Amino acid sequence: MNPEKDFAPLTPNIVRALNDKLYEKRKVAALEIEKLVREFVAQNNTVQIKHVIQTLSQEFALSQHPHSRKGGLIGLAACSIALGKDSGLYLKELIEPVLTCFNDADSRLRYYACEALYNIVKVARGAVLPHFNVLFDGLSKLAADPDPNVKSGSELLDRLLKDIVTESNKFDLVGFIPLLRERIYSNNQYARQFIISWILVLESVPDINLLDYLPEILDGLFQILGDNGKEIRKMCEVVLGEFLKEIKKNPSSVKFAEMANILVIHCQTTDDLIQLTAMCWMREFVQLAGRVMLPYSSGILTAVLPCLAYDDRKKSIKEVANVCNQSLMKLVTPEDDEPDEPKPVVLRQAEPNPDDTMAKQKGTVSGGPDGSCDSSFSSGVGVFTPAGTERAPVTLHLDGIVQVLNCHLSDMAIGMMTRIAVLKWLYHLYIKTPRKMFRHTDSLFPILLQTLSDESDEVILKDLEVLAEIASSPAGQTDDPGPLDGPDLQVSHSELQVPPAGRAGLMNTPGTKGLECSPSTPTMNSYFYKFMINLLKRFSSERKLLEVRGAFIIRQLCLLLNAENIFHSMADILLREEDLKFASTMVHTLNTILLTSTELFQLRNQLKDLKTLESQNLFCCLYRSWCHNPVTTVSLCFLTQNYRHAYDLIQKFGDLEVTVDFLTEVDKLVQLIECPIFTYLRLQLLDVKNNPYLIKALYGLLMLLPQSSAFQLLSHRLQCVPNPELLQTEDSLKAAPKSQKADSPSIDYAELLQHFEKVQKKHLEVRHQRSGRGDHLDRRVVL
Repeated sequence: MNPEKDFAPLTPNIVRALNDKLYEKRKVAALEIEKLVREFVAQNNTVQIKHVIQTLSQEFALSQHPHSRKGGLIGLAACSIALGKDSGLYLKELIEPVLTCFNDADSRLRYYACEALYNIVKVARGAVLPHFNVLFDGLSKLAADPDPNVKSGSELLDRLLKDIVTESNKFDLVGFIPLLRERIYSNNQYARQFIISWILVLESVPDINLLDYLPEILDGLFQILGDNGKEIRKMCEVVLGEFLKEIKKNPSSVKFAEMANILVIHCQTTDDLIQLTAMCWMREFVQLAGRVMLPYSSGILTAVLPCLAYDDRKKSIKEVANVCNQSLMKLVTPEDDEPDEPKPVVLRQAEPNPDDTMAKQKGTVSGGPDGSCDSSFSSGVGVFTPAGTERAPVTLHLDGIVQVLNCHLSDMAIGMMTRIAVLKWLYHLYIKTPRKMFRHTDSLFPILLQTLSDESDEVILKDLEVLAEIASSPAGQTDDPGPLDGPDLQVSHSELQVPPAGRAGLMNTPGTKGLECSPSTPTMNSYFYKFMINLLKRFSSERKLLEVRGAFIIRQLCLLLNAENIFHSMADILLREEDLKFASTMVHTLNTILLTSTELFQLRNQLKDLKTLESQNLFCCLYRSWCHNPVTTVSLCFLTQNYRHAYDLIQKFGDLEVTVDFLTEVDKLVQLIECPIFTYLRLQLLDVKNNPYLIKALYGLLMLLPQSSAFQLLSHRLQCVPNPELLQTEDSLKAAPKSQKADSPSIDYAELLQHFEKVQKKHLEVRHQRSGRGDHLDRRVVL
């Protein structure tokens, strides 16, 4: 510093002392400056006051010499003390050089700067609030200072500033929020702690409504919640807890829609605390905001659905996610199926805010309004409107929701509970919004069929409920369910088209009505027959599914849909099946279900007597397909009490190729005759006179069997048949002889017998072809 330079009104002694390396001498100079400034204040000499402050600032505080900078800092603090309440007039000139020294490399100088600013703020009090942002910015840097003395000094200044803000009602929150939003993303733990402490203070001030600006800082708060420091995480938990309490108390002032995407992001994090907290917030948002959350359903589902498969280690997250999922599902109502009349809601959706920085801060994430599994979020604004004001509607757009559900259902690695939840969602949407959902059916249909191979019975049951609803909903009555909602959902329709032959055959079957398969159940739609075709295709291509789950699937479908329609349509399709071995296996499976399942009790009774035209038509339809398996054909005749025709069929067995499989099926039929289902048949053996063909048919089966346990069983049964002469009574001898139960006159049994011979001839030709290729193991039995 130039000793000859004029620093008036500062005396040479003051200047010399300010540049001294000893603190005591600089302190003496500060006292002289304080005295000098007081005189100027008394004289109201503002020119000289400004001149003193400018000199201390430019020539000392901003000097290149470290001791001069220290002198300038203590001198500026002395000026502030001397000015007292008038210091507010000169705060900009007093504060700026001090804040510059916050960046000094010398830790001692940073400490002196902190001390000087403390004295300035202490004198000015509320007058410093217009300069709050620059003070906060400087303090946030000192909070992360490596020197403990500097940090300690900054904490004192920080407490002082918080007291001033708490006492004042002139705090500029609007001007402060951009700075807070910027600083909240600091990775330094001390800076984070500083930020959290300030948010807590501002939240506690009654005159400051920080909730209005929560969307600006919520993302940063969740990031701080993931800090490695336990103390910081705990502080952040407290802050978020306070905000959530306030949201519950004052939902009318909450911008739910602006924060929905933020929560979706953090619901998908790997940090358990962040995920649980975000999920709790999401649960409250869905319950409090209601339908305003519907545009964000795809994103919410992307976040929530995987959590439903968590194990006990994340039980809390799973439970909250389940409640959130259920609450969201309840928001979908039948009114959402009205495309032109969306349901109004209490919450008003405003236009997306172009200044929203969420996308800039986080980039793209999964889900969002009308989004999908890999779409980017867009932000929206939603606030409660008072009663009586204009309410904008919320329209449910299924494209994104269906795409998310499809993604999760297609992911074979996803947990069982998630898959069940997805299927529950699909079922719910088909119930509440069938017309909109049927636009997506062609894209969902293949994956729903594939899900039938799932390892879990619960998943299969839910899957069948969805498929049954698709097949029976009146909304799917037309052949063409309408255009799809978007290009991404377009798939090939080839698997879903009904073959012309199959369609014609079904429509020409007596007693049917279009694609409904039966006039008794007009609720079946065009997808029913498509479902049956594709289900049989799946059984054909995946034989293990047929063996392990085939009966289970068909029995459940008989509970969910009309059993008559299922058997009628499957029989019609199998009649044209080119793979004869599969047709035989499938017929055997269907026959076993028909004869043994409690779910088919009503259908068995319908077929038992063939009293109605519908039952006779059903018998003829089943019979033609049952011909793929000779033994099942006989069992069908036994069920329908067509004993004479059963005997005629067994007579034809002599022309068939008797194999081990054939005899095994005869063995099973004998076992089945002993079951409760055929109790009526066994009782009819008492009426020998009127049931001669039943006895002959059973003897025919006996003659087919080798000397086996089944042979012994049937032989013993036939030995119990009484002598008809012993059963005659006096009245019966006088009565005219009764004719045996005649076959139904409306059925052409001769034609059915010809059909049986024709089908068996085809099977024989196929077996011979396989044998000629060397890929068929001849399992014929030499008798």
